[in-house]
Amino acid sequence: MFAVLDTNVLISGLRSSTGASFAVLNAIRFGQIKIALSVSLAIEYEDVALRPGMVPGLSPAQIGVIMDVLCAVAHHQKVFFMWRPHLPDPGDDMVLELALAAGAPYIITNNIKHFAGSDSLGIRAIKPAEALQLIRP
Repeated sequence: MFAVLDTNVLISGLRSSTGASFAVLNAIRFGQIKIALSVSLAIEYEDVALRPGMVPGLSPAQIGVIMDVLCAVAHHQKVFFMWRPHLPDPGDDMVLELALAAGAPYIITNNIKHFAGSDSLGIRAIKPAEALQLIRP
């Protein structure tokens, strides 16, 4: 599976080791899910994860290691065009633009409604549990 990981899935997976978001992070780590990553999305991941209290139990150094791993396993994609505005939130537009540029057919997100209309561009927003079902039939 090739997808773009929305920031909320990363944060959810870092906050709890019992849910589907954490399982998606493990699937990324072990190569079952390949993610596309842009510089701007990597910066957003780190910015959000480093906010005080956002990821209790992880130090900034540990978050840095996690970011290094994500960057090491991801397909690095430059985004040369902008489809904005396509979605109500510019942050979500950034995720959609990355998926389009990388040719990723999926965005893994906990906020499906934020990506309403992405399917018109050939991008399907799916929840973490659905991503896991797709890789483990």
